[in-house]
Amino acid sequence: MDTQHFIDLENRYGAQNYKPLDVVLNRGEGIWVWDVEGKKYLDFLSSYSAVNQGHCHPKIMKTMIEQAQKLCLTSRAFRNDQLGVFYEDICNLTNSHMVLPMNSGAEAVETVIKAARKWGYNLKGVPQNQAEIIVCENNFHGRTIAIIGFSSEMQYREGFGPFPPGFKIIPFGEARALEEAITPNTVAFLVEPIQGEAGVIVPPSGYLGEVKSICKQNDVVLILDEIQTGLGRTGKLLAEEHDGIEADVTLIGKALSGGFYPISAILSNTEVLGVFMPGEHGSTFGGNPLACAVARTAIKVIIEEKMIENAKELGDYFLTQLREIKSPYIKEVRGKGLMIGVELVPEAGGARGFCEQLMAQGLLCKDTHENVVRFMPPLVITREEIDWAMEKIEPILTGNTPA
Repeated sequence: MDTQHFIDLENRYGAQNYKPLDVVLNRGEGIWVWDVEGKKYLDFLSSYSAVNQGHCHPKIMKTMIEQAQKLCLTSRAFRNDQLGVFYEDICNLTNSHMVLPMNSGAEAVETVIKAARKWGYNLKGVPQNQAEIIVCENNFHGRTIAIIGFSSEMQYREGFGPFPPGFKIIPFGEARALEEAITPNTVAFLVEPIQGEAGVIVPPSGYLGEVKSICKQNDVVLILDEIQTGLGRTGKLLAEEHDGIEADVTLIGKALSGGFYPISAILSNTEVLGVFMPGEHGSTFGGNPLACAVARTAIKVIIEEKMIENAKELGDYFLTQLREIKSPYIKEVRGKGLMIGVELVPEAGGARGFCEQLMAQGLLCKDTHENVVRFMPPLVITREEIDWAMEKIEPILTGNTPA
């Protein structure tokens, strides 16, 4: 069956909440994917960082098969032999005191909202139902009702209200704005170290250090959403390390399973997650043995195969190559590690057309916020493969599309 057959099936039976590029993939290995007609592509999105380790990493696959043959799900009504060792591994790796596993990034964010509010009532003494959480403009933390309620993107909000109260929005990257927004009822500041969906917006150097200090002075929980930036993407295990800080709570997901199985985690000091008592929060699939076993191997290969170091070295190389492109279409190239955005001038006509041209040349990437092309290859990419990609990228970004 050809590409159009599968596209027609999606259009006929599926909800139209996505507008993907018209490529139908059916196989992946490392940084490469193949479509149903056998054409090969370099994946420069990595499923929004979920496959940092590359597609179908053999060690993670082996673990998944072995665990699936033994035990997949128990619910949290019973214990399993993978949960505690997963806790130990992830806490030792990230210097966390306590962890709560969930399934998706949005679920992790919803969970931390509950924990931060209860922490505020129980430990800070905020009056009941008055807790405030500060977030940033152009944030992206998920798609649930509570989360879109504090989004500044009207497309995410329109037609879905009413929304839960208790959130305050400030500009991203401005520590003074945080200081001015804090009140006695402020319980937490929730922020991305780098705003991915907003177009790879990198805050000023030292920003996280400043907000950490402000939060500490005002008894406010600092929550970093590292679901996309974490686990090596920016050239550090966690992006917070670039500013030499440790958040009170860190959210991870996506690459936590290498793309094999949904799992996310809230990493916290004991004080914040310690507010949960039995029966107050849960998830049928959260902390299941299959997800935990897969996650343990997924984080192990990131470290053992030096993917973080590769992201730093090749991210610097790739950024340099992109910034040397002379093009009237390019407004700015920005990023950290292998999380890179190329913002185009409005006169370029939007980023999607450039992504479609790159797809035709065998390179898959994603447009975001209309004018930004996002490049986020798996962390196993090599210098030679970046050079191959640049042979495709430079002509298209300069308007000299190959025949």
